[in-house]
Amino acid sequence: MSAFTSMKLFIRLRRSYNGANKYRSISLIPFTSHDEQRKTDIETKRRELMARGLPKSKPLKGVKQIVVVASGKGGVGKSTTAVNLSIALKLTEPQKLVGLLDADVFGPSVPLMMNIRQSPIVNNTNLIEPVVNYGIKCMSMGFLIDDKSPVIWRGLMVMNAIEKLLHQVAWDPLDYLVIDTPPGTGDTHLSIIQNLPIAGALLISTPQKVALEVTRRGANMFKRLNIPIIGIVENMSNVICPKCNSSIPLYNGETQVIAKELDVQILQSVPLSEDIVNSCDTGKPIVLSAPESSQADAYKYLAKHVISFLAKQPLNLE
Repeated sequence: MSAFTSMKLFIRLRRSYNGANKYRSISLIPFTSHDEQRKTDIETKRRELMARGLPKSKPLKGVKQIVVVASGKGGVGKSTTAVNLSIALKLTEPQKLVGLLDADVFGPSVPLMMNIRQSPIVNNTNLIEPVVNYGIKCMSMGFLIDDKSPVIWRGLMVMNAIEKLLHQVAWDPLDYLVIDTPPGTGDTHLSIIQNLPIAGALLISTPQKVALEVTRRGANMFKRLNIPIIGIVENMSNVICPKCNSSIPLYNGETQVIAKELDVQILQSVPLSEDIVNSCDTGKPIVLSAPESSQADAYKYLAKHVISFLAKQPLNLE
C-alpha cells in the first residue's frame, strides 16, 4: 500500500471515530510541490470514476413502477401529497396494489397521517411485512423507533436504513410504490435514485420564492440523473375561507415562471385548507375524510395524471 493510500485510509478512520471537525482539518492539508504526482494520480482516478457513470439501477423485487415525491424545502405539503396520492391511486384503480415508503428517516410523518400505530412483523423469509391501512402497504422508520426518540445518525447510517427499508421489506407484489423523500437533495435521494429504476419524480412546492428556488435545484438534479419529471404540485397558492368557502389567492403566479423555465407542467394547485390540516392530524387523509370535497378531487385528478404518465413508462421487473 502506498503512503498516499495509507493516508486516505487514516483520514476515513479519523472521520469515523473523531468527528467531522477533525476530518475537515485533516482533509484540507495543502499540497506542496512534492505532491504534484499525487495530485496527478488523484485527477486520473477522478476521471476514471466519472467515466464509469452512475451505478446501474436494479429493480425492486415485485415492484412494477416507483414514483418519487420530492421537495427542495420542508413544510410545503410533500408528505400530505404523497399520502393522498397513494390512496387516490388505489381509489382510481382498485385492482392495483399500491405501496407507500416514508423515506424521511429524521422526520417520519406517514405513521400519523395514515393512522398506523402498530409495529411491523418479520415474516418467515426474514423480511419485514409492510403495515397495511386504507388498502396501502406502508413502511416507515417511524414504525421501528419510539415516536419520541430523535434519530441522530450520520449519512452512512441513513443510507443503510434506506437500503433496509427498500430491500428488506416484503413489498412484492406492487404495481405502484410511492416514495415520500425528505426535503432537499441529499444522501437519501442519491441512494434511491442511483439504485432503483424510478419511473418519475413529482415535485412539490409552494409559490413562495424561497421554495421555488430550491425546487429548481431539485428539478435540475432529477434531470441530470435522467429521472423523468411528472410535473409540479403547487400547494398553498390560495386559502379556502372556512366560513364562505371562497378561494383567496396568496401569491402572484411565480410557480408558472419556474414551470415554464423547467419545461414541466403544473399538475394541480391545492389550496391551504383547514380540512386538509385536520385530516392529516387525525390520520384520515382528505380523499377519505371528505371524498366529495374539491381538495379530494384535486388529489384524484393528480392520481389520474400520474397513472397516465406511468402508462408511458416501462415496467421494472426482475
